[in-house]
Amino acid sequence: MSDELARWAARRAPELRARAEAEVVAELRRALLAEALRPTRAPEPEPEAPPAAPRPPAPQGEVLWAYGVTGASDSVCRLSSRLGGEHPVERLEHDGLALLVSRVPRAEFAEEPLRRNLNDFEWLEQVARAHEEVLEHALEHVPVVPLRLCTIFDGEAGAARMLETHGEALRTVLETLQGRQEWSVKLLVDQPSLLAAGARRRGAPVDAGSPGSGAEYLLRRRAEREDRDAADQIASEIADDVHARLQDWAAGAVLRPAQNRELSGHEGEMLLNGAYLVETAKVPQLRELVAELRDRHAELGARIELTGPFPAYNFVPRLEP
Repeated sequence: MSDELARWAARRAPELRARAEAEVVAELRRALLAEALRPTRAPEPEPEAPPAAPRPPAPQGEVLWAYGVTGASDSVCRLSSRLGGEHPVERLEHDGLALLVSRVPRAEFAEEPLRRNLNDFEWLEQVARAHEEVLEHALEHVPVVPLRLCTIFDGEAGAARMLETHGEALRTVLETLQGRQEWSVKLLVDQPSLLAAGARRRGAPVDAGSPGSGAEYLLRRRAEREDRDAADQIASEIADDVHARLQDWAAGAVLRPAQNRELSGHEGEMLLNGAYLVETAKVPQLRELVAELRDRHAELGARIELTGPFPAYNFVPRLEP
């Protein structure tokens, strides 16, 4: 803006601002006058909202929430559950098997209420904790085939049919689980340490040419890509080594997808999420093996987490109620 134009703007600004304000006030007066002179009429009544559909009455009675299956001759201490309130855990026996159940209110666990409750994360977490507590307490005494969350029967006849239908498979699984426990092993690595190991494996850096040149940029990008490829290869080798050692040693092994970092809260990159069925008497040796593997790969920032024992969900067939 030139000096002359700036001086003109400085002189004219107050006048222009006052004119604009006067025009706004005049327009507002016209609008108010027009509204005052408009013929009045009674407001039309708003349409009445249709009456809300009456909510169906809450279901009455109880259903059976199932936790797991044991042998009918297996001695289990008295168990209780916090599921839907404090409930004793009962044993429904059929053909040499026993189903661990609680009688829970139909108003909370029948099909329709259950569908609503499953959208309530807090409710779902409480139910899952109560379910796992019963299984963990039972596992302290006897082998248990754990059943999935929300395995529900309308009555004892339905529970007996499930035991009848899957009886042979359940007896086989109970025999497999006798004297064994499921343990979880997770292998996590620090990504910067892994990339540094990849760079060391790749060897000395390539001559990048003149600083700031296009050739330097391309060579640097190629080196970074080769570092990542080498790091990926090292990660695969570590995971294969850990899993192979544990698989050869355990009675059973299952690889599961890596957990979502946001949900689990773990740090680093999860290279292995394995479940291993281990002889109960060999758990001390399992701890020693994991410590040995942890030391072997510590220079790469590797961490091996051993947790358990857990209900053996990964070593039982999926049973429909």
